[in-house]
Amino acid sequence: MALKTAEEYKQSLRKMRPNIYKFGRLIEDVTTDPVTKWTVEGHSQIYKAQNDPELKDKVTVISHLTGEPISRYLSIIRSAQEQIDNSKMKRLMFQLSGTCTGGRCAGWTAINAMWATTYDMDNDLKTNYHQRLTEWLKSAQERDITISGALTDPKGDRTKKPSQQDDPDMNLRIVEKRDDGIVVRGAKVMICGIAAANEVFVLPGSSYKEEDADWAVSFVVPKDIEGLTIVEARHPNDTREQEEQDSFDNPVKQGGITQAYLFFEDVFIPNERVFMAGEYKYTGSAVVNFILPYRAAIGGCVAGQGDIKVGAAILTARANGLPSKVFSDKLTQMYINNETTFGMGIAAAVLGKKHPSGAWQPDPLIANINKALVARLPYETSVLAQDIAGGIGETGCMPSYVDYNDENYGHLIKKYLKAAASAETRMRAARLVEWTTTGAGIPGCMHGGGSADGAKMFVRLFSGMENSVKVAKRLAGIEEELPEPAKKK
Repeated sequence: MALKTAEEYKQSLRKMRPNIYKFGRLIEDVTTDPVTKWTVEGHSQIYKAQNDPELKDKVTVISHLTGEPISRYLSIIRSAQEQIDNSKMKRLMFQLSGTCTGGRCAGWTAINAMWATTYDMDNDLKTNYHQRLTEWLKSAQERDITISGALTDPKGDRTKKPSQQDDPDMNLRIVEKRDDGIVVRGAKVMICGIAAANEVFVLPGSSYKEEDADWAVSFVVPKDIEGLTIVEARHPNDTREQEEQDSFDNPVKQGGITQAYLFFEDVFIPNERVFMAGEYKYTGSAVVNFILPYRAAIGGCVAGQGDIKVGAAILTARANGLPSKVFSDKLTQMYINNETTFGMGIAAAVLGKKHPSGAWQPDPLIANINKALVARLPYETSVLAQDIAGGIGETGCMPSYVDYNDENYGHLIKKYLKAAASAETRMRAARLVEWTTTGAGIPGCMHGGGSADGAKMFVRLFSGMENSVKVAKRLAGIEEELPEPAKKK
């Protein structure tokens, strides 16, 4: 078993059937097409790191299944330290790629979520899902593949359950069960990093009841499986023509973020790749098993993003002729924000516990508090970065790279954008501020890993408010019962 190189990874993508569309055209090669190549480059940084003697230990681990070195993104997290290493690696990957490598982190979390869920299902129902997952995971590790994760369904009318929708395909569902597998129809939407993935790991999008058993489904498929059509979403800062050039309009050449819609049109999934097929009672635990490690580690992602914001803001200030000391309070607050989300993720890991399957599960209260903080603090850090950089880094007022080099008036742009540093240096620094605060370098802070409101719901669930009441009563010497007042009708 050998860890792939970056080039071997790209070659594996080139061998796949083209089935991704954007701007009305089929993308023949995701590794070279200007609308997808940057996300592939970002994910290739993982393969470069695992072959770098100085970084290898941070992104690889020994497989508990085979005893061989594997990518951490293909591992089962089995201890608090490995969950901490998860956060550290995600922070590192943001620093190496300049953006989100979501085509791996969601897939990795999906594997861990279903590792625990299938163990429980097999234990309770005498199924063989866990063994299927084990055999597939061994193969995935041996092939050293990139796996994206897909949870979000279109949902349709939010007031209705899947079985109540006018169109039952609004949530991905099983339309046929065969002796050798299942057939699914529907969609998964807003899925990160699909263009960079070899396979897609699908989870149920919510907790379901018996009437919605057909929507309780989990499986993994090659990205190019027959019947799957993928459409890449347009980012607000999509600059297709500019990305084709080696310009500072696309300031980060090591990565880029993409989101996609996945349309399943009667896709057959063989049994060996099916990990849930109607077991609705386990959909809730599958979702919870996903969000705990994801919401703990996302603090590392946004801390890595924040590291870049700090550096880009300081560079722009210096190019403007201002020392960083002028912005000491703002920079200090940026560091506080970064380390708050990172540290909360570490705390969730340390206070977690081991599931009977061997998977480590972070503390649910702190993991969800971290998600609530991630939905707020990175935006505050962005505002501070823009404030330090000044208008050039926030108002979208810089001319394009093409105009900068125009033979008729480019010299005027270079003259009037010069400050304490050259115009090019100043523009490159300011473009990086744009990238991390308003552009394609932003991960899904508000809704990545679920909504902030969803996280707060779990915070209320795990907060133990009655324990706090019990402590307060004892300290205040109150013996009278004070139950929660009944809700008024």
